[in-house]
Amino acid sequence: MTDDRISRSARPLPLAHRTELNAGQRLVWSVVAVAAFAGAACDRRDEVAVHKRRAEGSVREGFDDKAGAATSPGAPPVSPAALLERAKPILGALPREIRSETNPSTPEKIALGRQLFFETRLSKNHDISCASCHELDHYGIDADTRDGARTKTSVGHKGQLGGRNTPSVYNAGLHFVQFWDGRAEDLESQAKGPILNPVEMAMPDEAAVLTTLESIPGYEDAFAKAFPGERKPISYDNVAKAIAAFERQLITPAKFDAFMGGDLTALSAEELRGLQLFLDVGCTQCHTGATVGGTMFQKLGTVKPWPGLTDEGRAEVTKSAADRFVFKVPSLRNVAETAPYLHDGSVADLATIVQLMAEHQAARGKLADGEVAAVVAFLGSLTGTPPMDAIAVPELPPSGPKTPKPDPG
Repeated sequence: MTDDRISRSARPLPLAHRTELNAGQRLVWSVVAVAAFAGAACDRRDEVAVHKRRAEGSVREGFDDKAGAATSPGAPPVSPAALLERAKPILGALPREIRSETNPSTPEKIALGRQLFFETRLSKNHDISCASCHELDHYGIDADTRDGARTKTSVGHKGQLGGRNTPSVYNAGLHFVQFWDGRAEDLESQAKGPILNPVEMAMPDEAAVLTTLESIPGYEDAFAKAFPGERKPISYDNVAKAIAAFERQLITPAKFDAFMGGDLTALSAEELRGLQLFLDVGCTQCHTGATVGGTMFQKLGTVKPWPGLTDEGRAEVTKSAADRFVFKVPSLRNVAETAPYLHDGSVADLATIVQLMAEHQAARGKLADGEVAAVVAFLGSLTGTPPMDAIAVPELPPSGPKTPKPDPG
C-alpha cells in the first residue's frame, strides 16, 4: 500500500464542481426492463420472453437490429420532444432517495456508515478503507495512477492487486445485484466482503472486526444511536447495514435527469443525437432504467466473440457453463469520469469502449467516428453532481488503549 493511498482515506475532498434488491424493488426493475425491451428495436414478444429468462438467471444469445439506421450527419435535427417520449419507457430519471424496506435509513445510521466507510482501522494494517478504492471525490472509483494511466485494478493489503476493476459506488443502491459477477444480493452483503477479503482489507474474521470497533470508545455510542434497543448494537451485520445506509445517499443527478423530467433544453444538439444513436443501435437492450445499466446480466461478446477473455465472470459463482463470460451490465452513470472500463479495466478511454461495444454487442456493428463522438457526448450528459455534504471526510473517533495495532503481515 503506497503512502498516497494511506493519506487518501483522510484528506479533504477537492471535488467542487460537481443489490440484489428487495422484492418490491425487483418488481420495479423488472417492469423497467420489460418496458425497455418493448420500446427497443427488436421483436417485442421475443424480448419479453428473453427478459423472463434473464430474470431466472439466463442471458440473451444475441441482439436484433431492426431499429433502422442511426442519424447521419446530414439528417434533420433531432426533435427533443419526440426523443423524450421514446426514451421514457426505457430509461428514466434518478430518484431523490433510495429506500430499503429491510434496512431503513436514519440520520444516526447514515452518520455511522459514513464514518465506517472512511475507517482504515477496519483493515488489518490500518491503511485501507472503503474510501481508499471508492474515492468519492473521483466518482466512486479507484483513481490511482501508475505509469501515467489509471490502474486497472485496486491495490490491497501488502500491495496485492485485486482481480477486477473497482466499480463506482455512486447510485449502486439502485443496482439489482452487486459485484461484477452478482455474488452479493444487495449493498449490505457487498459491504461485508472486502473487509474480510485477504487481498483487500484482510481482516482475519468478523470477531477481529468487532474487537477493533469495541476498543474504540466513540463507536459504542454511535452504534447505540444507530441501532437503538439492540442488546449488542456493535455487530458485523450492523457494520454492513450502516455502510449500506450511507451508500444509499450517494446519488448523482445530472442534466440527463432534467431532460427526462421534461426540460427539452437540457441536452445539446450533439447529446440529443447521441441519445438517438444510443436508442437506434440497441444499447438500451442492456443499458436500461434510471441507472442506464445495472439491471441485468449479459454475456460479453454476444454478437462477436470478445478477444482475450480469461475471467469467466458469473460462471465462477453459479458453476454453470451457460454463465461463462457473463457479467452484470454496468451502469453508465458518470461513465465519462470512471475509466478504465470493463471488469478487467482493459479499456482506457470512452470512445474506444463505445466502438468495441458496438462491434461485439450490437448486430449493427462498428460506428462511424462522428457517431462515436455523438454517443460519447450523450454519455457525458450522465455525469452528475455528488452530494457534497454527504461525502465530506468525517471526524473519526480516536483509538482506545486496547485498540489493536496495525499488522502489516
